Amino acid sequence: MKKNYFSVCEILIWCLSVVFIILSFAIFDRQNYLTLMASLIGATSLILNAKGNVAGQILTVLFSIIYACISFKSAYYGEMITYLGMTAPIALVSAVTWFRNPFEKGKAEVKINYLSKKEYLFLIFLGIAVITVFYFILSAFNTSQIFLSTLSVLTSFVASYLTMRRSEYYAVGYALNDIVLILLWIIAGSPSAIVCFIVFLVNDVYGFLSWKSMKKRQITVK
Repeated sequence: MKKNYFSVCEILIWCLSVVFIILSFAIFDRQNYLTLMASLIGATSLILNAKGNVAGQILTVLFSIIYACISFKSAYYGEMITYLGMTAPIALVSAVTWFRNPFEKGKAEVKINYLSKKEYLFLIFLGIAVITVFYFILSAFNTSQIFLSTLSVLTSFVASYLTMRRSEYYAVGYALNDIVLILLWIIAGSPSAIVCFIVFLVNDVYGFLSWKSMKKRQITVK
């Protein structure tokens, strides 16, 4: 990465994210180091994703695997299946897609894509099909909080699909997923996880704003 690759705002967001995550762990947890590790990896992946950097997707794969293990321990099988069977594989495909579609050759910034209305309509139907199938799967596993778990599957799927397709609205999908996950971990009574996803929510909001700005700049350069 070149010097001054990250803006002052991005450095501040990442530093504050790390501070809040570590503080919440020190105050509320002090035991679940796996949650701490996942949170720090996740926060780092989000700031890289906001830059359109393919390294963010590689870290997303790692985060998904660790988070799936955490979800399994809390009987949130929907989260486990979603992140291990969907988010991680799609993030891996997204890493390849981003790598093959740089905005400029040798530049660590993905070329933002333009999706047609037909593709968004296709995504809606695909999303309905996914949550229908997953609802019955989660029911069979006696998943805790099945409504929120199913909603999490939907938002995560939409976010992952849009990430793979290089749309700036991927961050909106993940922001909605963060809200669902905050509710899930409030119910589970895990302050560290709650703080983690509040931090993720802030990062995803910034990610959307960053990609909107990148999209305008890429249009201007063209």
